[in-house]
Amino acid sequence: MTRRTALGGLATVAAASRLRAAPRRPNFVVFLIDDLGARDLGCDGSSFHRTPRIDQLAAAGMRFTQGYAACPVCSPTRAALLTGQYPARLHLTDWIAGHRRPFAKLAVPDWTMHLDPATRTLPELLRPLGYRSASFGKWHLGGPAYYPAVHGFDEQLAGTDRGQPPSYFAPYKIDTLPEGPAGEYLTDRLGEEAGRWIAAHRGEPFLLYLPHFAVHTPVQAPRELTAAYQARRRPGAPQQNAAYAAMLERVDSAVGRVLDELTRQGLDNDTVVVFTSDNGGLLPVTNNAPLRNGKGTLYEGGLRVPWIVRWPGAVAAGSTCDAPVCSIDLWPTLLDLAGAPAAGRPPVDGRSLQPLLTGGRRIDREALYWHYPHYRRTAPGGALRDGRWKLIEYYEDQRTELYDLLADPSESRDLATAEPARARELRARLAAWRRAVGAQMPTPNPAWDPAKDKPF
Repeated sequence: MTRRTALGGLATVAAASRLRAAPRRPNFVVFLIDDLGARDLGCDGSSFHRTPRIDQLAAAGMRFTQGYAACPVCSPTRAALLTGQYPARLHLTDWIAGHRRPFAKLAVPDWTMHLDPATRTLPELLRPLGYRSASFGKWHLGGPAYYPAVHGFDEQLAGTDRGQPPSYFAPYKIDTLPEGPAGEYLTDRLGEEAGRWIAAHRGEPFLLYLPHFAVHTPVQAPRELTAAYQARRRPGAPQQNAAYAAMLERVDSAVGRVLDELTRQGLDNDTVVVFTSDNGGLLPVTNNAPLRNGKGTLYEGGLRVPWIVRWPGAVAAGSTCDAPVCSIDLWPTLLDLAGAPAAGRPPVDGRSLQPLLTGGRRIDREALYWHYPHYRRTAPGGALRDGRWKLIEYYEDQRTELYDLLADPSESRDLATAEPARARELRARLAAWRRAVGAQMPTPNPAWDPAKDKPF
């Protein structure tokens, strides 16, 4: 169900009118933060992290309280966001190049370690509508043969096949980023470059994709800011990592730099701003409580992420929505908001969020699915969420866990034994979905040796 402000009805009318009569196609700015947990922002409940600009962004738009990443690790979610397809369909199901567990019980499938150029991406489909596009930040979807330009971006900066920067301070040693002065901070640099790009392209519709490296490891932040957070620490508080908090504050400042440039150029009302993360927060770097566990797992702490959309005059300021949404939904949503014709679009797994953004209470979706046939912090498995119910299946032994997320968002009470019929039904649907999308499954490992296997 969707909860809206007291003026929600008026906002819905205004939004519908705006979508029918927009003077120009809207610009899109998409912030994808790396490893940002669902409880890391002030607007999502953190009392330790200072994120005033992102909190203001949420207050000026819609905050989705049950936003999900398409995978509990980074590369698959990035591919899903740009294509609207589940990682299982893309066969891109782990971070590139993944972990190796040669003596584990299961052998992982021969998955694809790049984004296939044949898959049509957001910038490719927006280009015929007159859009310019740029990707500034982490790419991590393959080597030079698969860089952003291959996938439709007109410009790119700092994107490579690497999952993290060698350093957040210059010299960066990133091949696709001209070096800055010694000591320059990478997150600041990306915000400044994005602001300049907006100013240069203010006269044409644009897609600016900003996949920040932060707050991924290495945990590095300016010394003085880190010291200020050290002084803010309180015994027993769930979040205590001063350097991580400082990294996040610099992300907040970089977001503010981009939002300020939109205001300077008079583009606020013409720009849809999306803010989200590629997976749940990494433990123990941050704390996702009351959600269970974190990055690399199929529990809520590994999948739930911040989700914010702002479009002044079209999306009601200060509204919230508790409908589950996912990375795969960005592709159809932005194409719909851009007025892209439905004819000729490739089929996708995502659903357009336009009805939710403009006052609707639901979208037409049966369930959300995840497939992670790899070893990370848990054994290979998959998950399904349908309404209040979530099922997790582990592929080593077909063990299932069932949770009522409405009554138990912390996933503390496994109901698979108490609700066997429901568990069987959801497990059958998860298996049917895997067949439908051509999901690759792990297989028995002939080299399995429990004595040699070393879990992460």
